Amino acid sequence: MERFHWVQHRCRQLLTGNSERGWYSSPDGLPTKNSLDAHSSSQRAGGRRRTVLARHGPHHQEYEDISRKYKGNAIRTTKYSLLTFIPMNLFQQFHRVANLYFLFLALLNWVPVVEAFEKEITMIPLLVVLAVIAVKDALEDYRRFLFDKKVNNNLVRVFCGKQRSYTDRRWKDVRVGDFVRLSCNEIIPADLLLLYSSDQHGVCYIETANLDGETNLKQRQVVPDLCPQGVDFTPENFHSRIECENPNNDLSRFRGYIENSSKARVGLHSSNLLLRSCTVRNTETVVGIVVYAGHETKAMMNNSGPRYKRSQLERRLNTDVLWCVFILLAMCLTASIGHGIWMKNLQEPVYQVDTETSPALAGFYVFWTMIIVLQVLIPISLYVSIEIVKLGQIYFIHNDLDLYNDQLDSRIQCRALNITEDLGQVQYLFSDKTGTLTENKMVFRRCSIYGIEYPHQENARRLEVYELENESPGRSVTLKSGCSGKSLSCRSLSCNRSSVSLHTLTEEPPEEEDQLSSHATARTGAFCSRMAKDVVPDPDLVRKLSCLCLSALSLGDGSSVASSLELTFITDFFLALAICNSVVVSSHSQPRHVVSVAPAPLKSLEEIKLMFQRFSFSPSQIKGSPRSFTSRLFTRGKSGSFTPHNYSTGGSQPDPESNLTGQMDYLASGDGRGPSLVEDQEAVEDFSEEKTGDGCMQDVEDLNGNVESEQDGDDELLYEAESPDEAALVHAARAYRCTLRGRSAQTLMVDLPGLGPLVVQLLHILPFDSNRKRMSVVVRHPLTGQVVVYTKGADSVLMDLAETPRGAEQAREVYDHIREQTQKHLDAYARDGLRTLCIAKKVLEEEEYDLWLKRQLLAESSIENREELLMESAQRLETDLTLLGCTGIVDRLQEDVPETIEALQQAGIRVWVLTGDKQETAVNITNACKLLRSNDQLLTANCGSKDACAALLEELILEVQRGGTSTRELSSSSTVGFVLVIDGRTLDWALQEELKGSFLELSCKCRAVICCRSTPLQKSKVVQLIRDQLGVMTLAVGDGANDVSMIQVADVGIGISGQEGMQAVMSSDFAISRFKHLQKLLLVHGHWCYHRLANMILYFIYKNVMYVNLLFCYQFFCGFSGSVMINSWVLIFFNLIFTSVPPIIYGILDRDTPSDALMKRPELYRAARTTQVYAPSTFWINVLDAFYQSLACFFVPYFALEGSDVGDMSFGSPVNTSALFIILLHQIIESKTLTWIHVLVLVLSAASYFLFTLPFSAFCVICSHPTNLFGVELLEMSQPLFYIICVLSVVTALLPRLLFRTLLNTLCSGADPSSAQSDERDAERYQRRMQRWNQKHSRPTRVPVSADNPGLEPSLDEMVS
Repeated sequence: MERFHWVQHRCRQLLTGNSERGWYSSPDGLPTKNSLDAHSSSQRAGGRRRTVLARHGPHHQEYEDISRKYKGNAIRTTKYSLLTFIPMNLFQQFHRVANLYFLFLALLNWVPVVEAFEKEITMIPLLVVLAVIAVKDALEDYRRFLFDKKVNNNLVRVFCGKQRSYTDRRWKDVRVGDFVRLSCNEIIPADLLLLYSSDQHGVCYIETANLDGETNLKQRQVVPDLCPQGVDFTPENFHSRIECENPNNDLSRFRGYIENSSKARVGLHSSNLLLRSCTVRNTETVVGIVVYAGHETKAMMNNSGPRYKRSQLERRLNTDVLWCVFILLAMCLTASIGHGIWMKNLQEPVYQVDTETSPALAGFYVFWTMIIVLQVLIPISLYVSIEIVKLGQIYFIHNDLDLYNDQLDSRIQCRALNITEDLGQVQYLFSDKTGTLTENKMVFRRCSIYGIEYPHQENARRLEVYELENESPGRSVTLKSGCSGKSLSCRSLSCNRSSVSLHTLTEEPPEEEDQLSSHATARTGAFCSRMAKDVVPDPDLVRKLSCLCLSALSLGDGSSVASSLELTFITDFFLALAICNSVVVSSHSQPRHVVSVAPAPLKSLEEIKLMFQRFSFSPSQIKGSPRSFTSRLFTRGKSGSFTPHNYSTGGSQPDPESNLTGQMDYLASGDGRGPSLVEDQEAVEDFSEEKTGDGCMQDVEDLNGNVESEQDGDDELLYEAESPDEAALVHAARAYRCTLRGRSAQTLMVDLPGLGPLVVQLLHILPFDSNRKRMSVVVRHPLTGQVVVYTKGADSVLMDLAETPRGAEQAREVYDHIREQTQKHLDAYARDGLRTLCIAKKVLEEEEYDLWLKRQLLAESSIENREELLMESAQRLETDLTLLGCTGIVDRLQEDVPETIEALQQAGIRVWVLTGDKQETAVNITNACKLLRSNDQLLTANCGSKDACAALLEELILEVQRGGTSTRELSSSSTVGFVLVIDGRTLDWALQEELKGSFLELSCKCRAVICCRSTPLQKSKVVQLIRDQLGVMTLAVGDGANDVSMIQVADVGIGISGQEGMQAVMSSDFAISRFKHLQKLLLVHGHWCYHRLANMILYFIYKNVMYVNLLFCYQFFCGFSGSVMINSWVLIFFNLIFTSVPPIIYGILDRDTPSDALMKRPELYRAARTTQVYAPSTFWINVLDAFYQSLACFFVPYFALEGSDVGDMSFGSPVNTSALFIILLHQIIESKTLTWIHVLVLVLSAASYFLFTLPFSAFCVICSHPTNLFGVELLEMSQPLFYIICVLSVVTALLPRLLFRTLLNTLCSGADPSSAQSDERDAERYQRRMQRWNQKHSRPTRVPVSADNPGLEPSLDEMVS
């Protein structure tokens, strides 16, 4: 295989015409072509990778040539400068078609032949809109400027070549190739390659809360083989060359290699990279070289800001705006034709008319004049009003106390600012299971080892006691954190200085850093709650583990003591639980995470030998069934001896000079593929006589006491895990005295029962990924010296990788029995709703390990196809595993999840569960969630081939059709429904093009679908299939990184800020802390937002059509000349000022149904969605109503004043006043809520009209002459006829609408009959809750700052919806 990689590489070199060294580097021992590239320099392929050299190294001239194209470390998030603000802002604003349209009208009005108003008047609306948006953009940009200035001027210590020491330098002056020295609690200024750490093991710990919101520490390590640890790093001696990939936004990937002066290469990966904006923790000093700076850092490339999506309502609005354009063109075309005909038939005019212009040309001019006159029909202010309304809606959602989580001190985050109304139109909801429906607070429940199940009954009773102790009325269990606030604050105990604090990147004042720390602690503490830590051991398992303690060994008649093989399985099982993870260990006294321990308390060589003797066994003695074999081992008590390999990994290892005789390869045959059972003929009857009968039971009790006392003494140990299941397994191992005490890059410190602390040499970590679904560690066994691979992962994967061992038939029989029993226990655990994991191991021969290591080093040192090569290397290692056992972990449902799902289904929302868990677990959880009802029929789709999948889908479709269930009646509890359960492999085939239609048809006929064992890619494909093929509104909710793709594909993505970091939250449109918050978010706020915005848009369109039609009607009486009967200033300000605020208040505060009614009657959500408040029919009904009201408003004054000598301005005054009151009172009729704010805004709108028109008419003599005749408004308003006309016009126009609305509310009332009483109860309850909230938060606290909304903080006087 190595030769193949070399040939592939050489072919690529020949094709590109370059024979220099390429991307792959052959480690020592592999076949290489030294004659070709021993002295060649590194290839630098522009556009594919970058070369980094030390800034003050020997390659100074080459550094200057290379680094010229690299960006500096100064960041600039502002859009504008003082010189570019006006042109750039105008350029961006005129990207909007509406602004271009009104700019065109303003310029068109400057053409004399089509001029309708004075030139400056038509520019006012456009200038006002542009000015308001420009001021908003300027304030936002200035805020970003201050933030950039603060960050860029932070100080950091950088190596200076002239002074040959580290000097303070501002962040913006750091360059690629600089050596940066950081201390504990300092924030990293750029992406650094870690070259030195003061930690003796070359480890550095960082906190990535500023980057991804995760507060648990991440471990980074120094580039290996660079310089000896313990010796200060000297930048002058750094002569290496770094080749790495070009900047990208993948936070988890870094590929490259470092080449020293002797051309030897060392592979680089993400564990060697310190990312910008992360914080150094628990490490005195680190030194790194800058590889990416400024906007090329991964943090800046991931800074995308708020999410913007187009809502379904906005797409519908664009269609209606096009209809408004069509109406405008029809009116203008009618006016132009009418004017041409009028001009043609005009003879002997009594007034001045341009008779030289032909009627056709005059009609053409009038067309453009009418475009200017009727410009209000295209609502330029509507888009601005919609943005303001959405901000108001988000404000009330954000400050809803029902969506506040007091445990995390967090509330809902609205990251997408323009899709709030889509929350009211959701039809399909796709949910993850773990952490979304469940707590994701894992607690060890039970396990199976060696095919024997240990039910841990006392542990089960303990969990029940915790639930009873923590339950409160109306609330589910709240886990109390076992981690105190010291778990975070202790991280800086060993730091000598802290020059940069966390608030430098989050704009937090120093006095509020404690609040942020406490919030982070609360999130981290969930992994180490008392419920997770206080695991009660199983008595049978404790009794067997007692055999490992020399003082408790008892092999007598009737004593249930485990066989040597079973003890081996048990020891390896708990050793795997303790070390197969990425858990970081710390303590209050030693925050360095490497806990000092005393040497192993092995009293003498004889005790070591006796302990080893208890592990010996032989396949030659195995006869009969596994059960009889085990029983014979119990009664015979045979033993042997073995000698561990001579190796040294720490002070706690056995003396290599000990002359222990014999050899035992437990769990490994000669080829290292399975258990080889070796047993010599030495008996230990004399040893078994030491303790028998009751003495053995007494030792077991003593062991239990030792366990408890040891745990009490170890309470200072803190485990910080990347996932809660890792923490649960480590705590479980610790309960059995297999305690993880310390971790470094190369070693682990582990306590084993009866042996004390042992140093385990850590050779490799193969981290978990969603494709392999497993994690492995390669260690050198602390007792035998063998290379052992410990693997934990999903049972669907590990059960296939666990092979029957080669060797004696009796050994295969034992192993088959273990595997069969373990599978039964896995199925039982899944039926009980437990999360299952399998534990396995593999012993490697030294030659086998050396061969794999060479391939692994080849993969690690490659840049191109690195992930594929690492995956291939891991899969090659993780084969032919020996199954040790399995675990069952409790992950309880969140509170109110069943009620929430039931309410969502009653609201007509189809709920699908997409999970990576096994089928039985998913079905059990969904049954507990009430997603599955007792009378539902379960359809299971598990296929082994594509053809079988196609046949099964057709069969299931026929079965559903025979059932004849109406899938639309989701809320009917008496209706028998179908629920489809499909596994990942079958789903993969169902999503292919040939079977996609059948899967879609079947899923549409089912009440719900449960997708098990699904990958992140499959989740996103399912959501995309439903969204695109059915054209429905989809919502996806999840809490982990594996849900990001699903969240981004859905129309609405919701992230839950749970236990798996903030990846889902950062990719979501809305972020909540509990699944139950979905009920109010959708059924109440979603319903309100959709109704408010839809009604506001309809009202806005009605208002514009109604007013414009008045001007159009007047054209029939003025020869279609484009004249108006209203003052041009009043005409422009009518929509801009007089009637602009009421629609906004209407869109923010209107409530068609009280919140209690919406929560109690979820079917109102479905009714509102199916009736479609904003549909084509409602649009045209409002347009027709606007036409009627405009006709009434125009012709009532016309007939009242017919035959009089009033002028056009005198006629227009009552028409305009009547139109104002009709529009304002129309909103009152349509409003479902009328508060003092509504009344105040309506009164002020009417008052502003009179306060402008009266002084304008009285004092502005020459303004807009001749359309503003002096004193017309004063004269008209002084006559009683004016008010009579206005009253008649208003009544005539609004009477049909009022009768229609009264009849509709009487016959089809959707509100709760006791809505008034409900509102009063809401107000009283709100006041009580606000009083409690104010008392609890007497000191203002700041909620976590999100990347898109820094500085967001609650105040005590905030309004709560």
